[in-house]
Order: sequence, then C-alpha cells, then structure tokens
Amino acid sequence: MTLKRVLVADDFAPVLSAVGALFLKSFDVLDLVTAGDTALERILKLEPDIAVLDISMPGMSGIEVARELRRRGKKTKVVFLTTYEDTDILASCLDAGGAGYVLKMFMATDLVPAMNAALAGSHFVSRFTSERDAP
Repeated sequence: MTLKRVLVADDFAPVLSAVGALFLKSFDVLDLVTAGDTALERILKLEPDIAVLDISMPGMSGIEVARELRRRGKKTKVVFLTTYEDTDILASCLDAGGAGYVLKMFMATDLVPAMNAALAGSHFVSRFTSERDAP
C-alpha cells in the first residue's frame, strides 16, 4: 500500500514533532516547515496529496497558502491545525479551500481522521469546547 504524501507547516517546533510522530505509519511525511511562504514553496515543488497548515505563521498565514494553492488550481487537500475556536476563522478556512479544521487540543484524536476525510472528498471539523463559538 502506498502511503499518502503530506507536508506539515507549523511555527511551533513541538507541534511539528508531535504531528510527525502521529503520522509515522499512516502517511509519508515529505517535509516539516515553520513558515507559510516556505510551505507554499515546498507544496508547489513536492505536490503532496495533503497539507496540514497552521493558521498563524511567519511569511504567510495558512489561509493565504490555501488560497494561493486554490488560485493556482493545485489538487493538494488542506487541513488546518489551529488553536482558534472561532466560527469566523473556520468560515475563512473553508472558503479558502480547507477540507478540515482541527483544534490542536484534539490533534491526537482528530487529525488523522480529518486527513482521511479530506482525502476521501469530505470535510471534518473538530468540536468546539465553547458553546458560544460552536459551529
């Protein structure tokens, strides 16, 4: 079985390490990067099946990266990994072409299912802990 190819972008090194460990047997990790502009460059070069993008990063936000991929007609699926429990940000991520929105506090349980859903052509959104902002 060929593993799906993934690129992960997050500006916090411990998150990159944790995500890399989650994917050991499920995905082929092509690269781990810490800036949005680097993520865009590497995605364009490596053409992964899926990209996991933090929202707030130096260079470009994950939302800007997703919009640029969409503008260029790239087929890479995008799952956002974030701390933001905010329906407005969620809407921006989905509008930018995101297929998943995973809260970092639930990454151990939600990230791989979100990626599998995205690869299957559907969407996945982590539950919000705040009733005020729940989708």
